[in-house]
Amino acid sequence: MSQIPAADRLRRLLSLLPWVASHRGPTVEEVCDRFGLEPDELLSDVALVSMVGVPPYSPGDLFEVVVEEGRVWVHLSPSFDRALRLTPEEALALVAAGASLLAVPGADPGGPLARGLAKLAATLGIDPDDAFDIDLGHASAGVLATIQQATDEHRRLRLAYYTHGRDQHTEREVDPYRVHAEQGRWYLVGFDHLRDDVRLFRVDRILSAEALDASFQPPDELPSPELFEAGIDDPRVVLDLAPEAAWVVESYAVDEVETRADGRLRVTLPVSGRPWLERVLLQLGPRATVVRTRSDPALAHCGEEAAARLLARYESP
Repeated sequence: MSQIPAADRLRRLLSLLPWVASHRGPTVEEVCDRFGLEPDELLSDVALVSMVGVPPYSPGDLFEVVVEEGRVWVHLSPSFDRALRLTPEEALALVAAGASLLAVPGADPGGPLARGLAKLAATLGIDPDDAFDIDLGHASAGVLATIQQATDEHRRLRLAYYTHGRDQHTEREVDPYRVHAEQGRWYLVGFDHLRDDVRLFRVDRILSAEALDASFQPPDELPSPELFEAGIDDPRVVLDLAPEAAWVVESYAVDEVETRADGRLRVTLPVSGRPWLERVLLQLGPRATVVRTRSDPALAHCGEEAAARLLARYESP
């Protein structure tokens, strides 16, 4: 019997059960042909459903799956015979999620999803355009479309990428695993052949994307790297922050936070690159004081040096 990831097996079951129930006793061969299963795999899946149902999980609330005389029968809980009733909160969440999908570049604003959401919004008495302000980032539509297509087709990409933390432009080849929106930005997760590791790329920092002829096989379990993962060897800087600069703790990865007697925060920040730290210190200005650095003493005065370079640009000849 072939082994598949648990998530894929669950998706298969969620498709198999309603199909079998609606076909009223299809043969084992029909089910196996439909879902690409061997008979022993089908029996193993059926065994998983024997104690599944809906609250309060009394005998009448459990699914019943029977295989006899070469046919498969699925009897769902009677609760599935009743029309689904959403609470106002659930319906509003559904409209918001659907509106997010419609905000994806290339989505059909007049398609079935849009029409269904319009009916649901009318029932709630809201206008989605007024009720929600959805911004999934400012990525180039052409770049995003190329990345999405390459991800679907399992084709390698050649990217021209700007690394914000190091202020560098690089060209690299990436096997794209997943494209998703998070915290108002589009991100690409993929295997970076330049770094020989799985990396996370902000799509709005991809200057160009070209799909190559080379193909790849994505892993069974897709990795989920964090937006920024500090390494053990990355340098650290210790800052004292004024109370109005407390947003730094919520905006960046922080190792340690200590509230001082004077109300200031002492935070330890991992540093992805000197250009990144310079921008943070210029933004904070007098609201931040560098207390000390770890592993890279040159970072102690990078804020003042960056400010001096910036001011020099405004000096008259």
